[in-house]
Amino acid sequence: MTNALPILYSFRRCPYAIRARLAIAYAGISVEIREVQLKHKPEQMLVISPKGTVPVLQLPDGKVIDESLNIMDWALAQHDPEHWLDTGEESETLIEWNDGDFKTYLDRYKYADRYPEFSESYYRKEGEKFLVVLEKKLSQNAYLGGRHFSRVDAAIFPFIRQFAAVDNLWFQASGFRQLINWLDALLASELFLTVMSKHPKQY
Repeated sequence: MTNALPILYSFRRCPYAIRARLAIAYAGISVEIREVQLKHKPEQMLVISPKGTVPVLQLPDGKVIDESLNIMDWALAQHDPEHWLDTGEESETLIEWNDGDFKTYLDRYKYADRYPEFSESYYRKEGEKFLVVLEKKLSQNAYLGGRHFSRVDAAIFPFIRQFAAVDNLWFQASGFRQLINWLDALLASELFLTVMSKHPKQY
C-alpha cells in the first residue's frame, strides 16, 4: 500500500461509522474517506476486512482497524486536546450497554416489522431503560462522562440519534428533557455537521 493518507471505508448514516469519523475529525487527522454502498461493497474493503462491515480503517503501513471503538482509540492516541479519554470505567459500562442490549432493541424498534415476536412499543420500552440511565447522568452533568464532551458522548450519540429518528414526535414528547437537549446540541455542533459531509459512493 502506497497511499499517503489512511483510508476510511465508511457509510454516512451508520452510527458506528459516525463515531469513528467524529474521533478522527476531532483529532485533526486527515483520511481518505471512501463511501461504501452496502449492497455493492468494494472488493478492496472485503479483502482487508472479510466481515464486510463499516467502518474499516487501513493505515499507510497496511495495518487494518475494523472496529469503530478501536478506530476512535487510534485517533485519540494521536491527538486528544480536550481529554476525551478521561472519563473512567463507568463510561465504558455505558458504551457496553449501548453496543449490546440497547443496539439490539434499537434495531428491533427501527425494523419492528422484521421482528413480529413483539410490538414496536415493546422494543421501544426496552430501549427506554437505557435512555432513563442517560437522562439521570445528564441531569447531573452536561455530558455523559462529566462536565465536558468526551469519548463516551461521541460513542453513544449516533445511536441515540437513530433511536430518536424512528418516531421523533414521540421522542420530543417523551419527557427525556436533558437527553433531548444533549442530542439537539450535538446535532447542531460543527463537529457533527463536518463529519456528515457527503462523499462520492465507491463501487
